[in-house]
Amino acid sequence: MAAAHDGHPEYVGFVGEEAWWTEPRPTEGGRRTLVRRRADGTEESVLDAPWNVRSRVVEYGGQPWAGAERDGEPLVVFVNFADQRLYRYEEGGEPRPLTPVSPVGGGLRWADPLLRLDRDEVWCVLEEFTGDGPTDVRRVLAAVPLDGSAARDRDAVRELTGARHRFVTGPRLSPDGSRAAWLAWDHPRMPWDGTELIVADVTGDGTLAEPRTVAGGPEESVAQADWAADGTLVYAGDSTGWWNLYAVGQEGGARPLCTREEEFGGPLWKIGWRWFAPLDSGLIAVVHGRGATALGILDPETGEVVDAAGPWTEFAPALATRGSRVLGIGASPRSAYEVVELDARTGHARVIGAAHDDPVDPAYYPEPQIRTFHGPAGREIHAHVYPPHNPDHLAPGDELPPYVIWAHGGPTGRAPLVLDLAIAYFTSRGIGVAEVNYGGSTGYGREYRDRLREQWGVVDVEDCAAVALALADEGTADRARLAIRGGSAGGWTAAASLATTDVYACGTVLYPILDLTGWGSGETHDFESRYLETLVGPLDQVPGRYAERSPAEHADRITAPFLLLQGLDDVICPPAQSERFLAKLEGRPVPHAYIAFEGEGHGFRRADTMVRVLEAELSLYAQVFVLDPPGVPTLELAK
Repeated sequence: MAAAHDGHPEYVGFVGEEAWWTEPRPTEGGRRTLVRRRADGTEESVLDAPWNVRSRVVEYGGQPWAGAERDGEPLVVFVNFADQRLYRYEEGGEPRPLTPVSPVGGGLRWADPLLRLDRDEVWCVLEEFTGDGPTDVRRVLAAVPLDGSAARDRDAVRELTGARHRFVTGPRLSPDGSRAAWLAWDHPRMPWDGTELIVADVTGDGTLAEPRTVAGGPEESVAQADWAADGTLVYAGDSTGWWNLYAVGQEGGARPLCTREEEFGGPLWKIGWRWFAPLDSGLIAVVHGRGATALGILDPETGEVVDAAGPWTEFAPALATRGSRVLGIGASPRSAYEVVELDARTGHARVIGAAHDDPVDPAYYPEPQIRTFHGPAGREIHAHVYPPHNPDHLAPGDELPPYVIWAHGGPTGRAPLVLDLAIAYFTSRGIGVAEVNYGGSTGYGREYRDRLREQWGVVDVEDCAAVALALADEGTADRARLAIRGGSAGGWTAAASLATTDVYACGTVLYPILDLTGWGSGETHDFESRYLETLVGPLDQVPGRYAERSPAEHADRITAPFLLLQGLDDVICPPAQSERFLAKLEGRPVPHAYIAFEGEGHGFRRADTMVRVLEAELSLYAQVFVLDPPGVPTLELAK
């Protein structure tokens, strides 16, 4: 059940009066489909398998579709994952390609499309590989003709900008169409370090003239920008240490709209994420908060925010507006992510899509606790603690439960407080879970996320250990039965924790970074190829630090059993990292298992993969913690 319900709706939008969004299909090979909600309230998947609406721009992807109504019928463009081409879809017909295939490197990729029906074009981000290497790539804004003339002719794609910047987001057009705005940044910065907000005039022939930077810079992150109905440019920038909203008028100069010690933006991992969306009335729909996020309506004249009433305690960075209607994606500890519509006039919010339906009795769900712990030097550490819970069983009165510390990925990210059936899978079997938003996590201001600067492998490891030991010291967890698990950057933290501490009895490491030197010298994709310069330091200046912190260099220190899980198609944390790590373990009596999955990339999406992952992980804990879960295949541990 956890595998079948893995993933959630992601990119919302309006096509005419209808709400559309993307939605995962774990049981259909992990593809993502486009879902349409008709006027009568019925939902339908617009595209059958094998269509997969997902972009690979910067590998993490971004907004993969856009739609509009033409002559009373929907016209939609979308990116298909298999070939990364942009397609045109109209009701009753088959999707038709709009862009060509390139045999060079990773080919041509597209994201964050904007339909320009007045020009019969799609304006979007073009990522074009110029060679076979992962960093042989350029990114520009481009215009793709809607008539299909570029399907076999790269020259028919009109470039709107030069490749002056390494990274760009899709353009946003002012209401009168006279100006376009987008974000740009360059290596070695990540978008949460510093970005530029660029504005250009749109000429009569559809070109962008006189681009100029109006906000942001190397030390200020602009997470998003969009136009208000009166032609004011609104953006989320963190010059105060928090992503707050500002307005830039025709005359220039930034005016704060709402100054609070909370976030109205976030880390731009995917091109096109939206934390705010202006309404025709001049109000602004916002996803905001400190830690957890809410959906609210901001009055930019007064700075007041009125939050939507409802059970949701977390909203994803996905918003769309039409008239007074706002689409968002909300969840809570008792419900998975669902598509929510808020009426900005009445304040009424309701679920209109992907409605949560309990696959099991909610009595089996864990009851999370929002906790703040303290680490070295008394620094605060935010965490969510999920005690074991099963209404059919009671633990022995004299026995403390085992706990697994979950380290989230990113590491510039955050674990949201939402229903996760993978967590319930363990808590219902007597194993507690603690999700740690260690120093470096977002949602708590720039100072908190900057704790990880040049301290990756130190602060994250210390914070996870501090939470684990605090749970043991207070009598919540069994000190002898603590484990750690994480994927991607969380996999790094898990492996580094096993190599540098004696806190954990075992660990689960999913699609991890294990060798900093290899990862930082050409082994990963372009987007994160210079990420380690802020997380660890420049490789040419501190090479010893790269070796000192890498679990692959210290596999001989690991004595605790572990499970290593890897996607063979992973280009972000490639299998070579795991294979080198395992080679260092040869001849050492450390119980471990390695499972590699064909057809899986960075992050597992197929239901059968998730079943295998959860059962293997539970079997590891069962063997180490001396448990006997029924019906779970035994994981063979090599020694």
